[in-house]
Amino acid sequence: MRLDTVKAIITGGASGLGRAVATGLVEAGGRVTLIDVNDDKGLAAAGELGERASYAKCDVTSEEGVSHEVAEARTSMGGLNVAMNCAGILGAGRVLGKQGPMPLARFSQTVMVNLVGSFNMAKAAAAVMAENDPGEDDERGVIINTASVAAYEGQIGQAAYSASKGGLVGMTLPMARELTRFGIRVMTIAPGIFHTPMVDQMPEAIQTALGESIPYPKRLGKPSEFAALVQHILGNRYLNGSTIRLDGAVRLEPK
Repeated sequence: MRLDTVKAIITGGASGLGRAVATGLVEAGGRVTLIDVNDDKGLAAAGELGERASYAKCDVTSEEGVSHEVAEARTSMGGLNVAMNCAGILGAGRVLGKQGPMPLARFSQTVMVNLVGSFNMAKAAAAVMAENDPGEDDERGVIINTASVAAYEGQIGQAAYSASKGGLVGMTLPMARELTRFGIRVMTIAPGIFHTPMVDQMPEAIQTALGESIPYPKRLGKPSEFAALVQHILGNRYLNGSTIRLDGAVRLEPK
């Protein structure tokens, strides 16, 4: 897929990795619709990106809301051929903490946003992409999910988060296999420790320690590096049904 033909809907697009993906695609000539729940950041991001970007507020766990915004995005952009799932929450907490067992609502919410929300967007976008005219190799669209290295080496306090991200890894291949008949590819990226607004809130000493924990290069990942991998996936049609770790060879310790 040529980047200047991209018409993408990006969840979590107001900041962090989603914002970086949007910036890269717009700079390459594509069009983007940012989906988020933060109006201030979403509207500001779309304004800074210019006329090839727009913003819509939507909770990714709402089936009706996502279906509506996907249809709106297709209309406003004149099509839809990419769905990028970046929306997510940490949901940190121990199974048995000082205050007792983790409230089930916290676990459920984490899985709902990170896993169910990504599935919700993927299936709504796939229904629209299936109607696209086929391109080279009969391709009609690409779906990319954002997992985490915590899907493989979850740390203490990450039971809910790791379960949600592991679910994304697990659904990638069966979804890709099913959607081959429509010419829709499905990929997942499992990033390591990246410099995002979430990390910005941490003390500088902790940020430095996190960077030192990366084997090579000894620094936090740059959102632009994540965005570059997204662009490569879009351009390389032989990438399908897999999860790519983007982590500087880090393997998370128990805590």
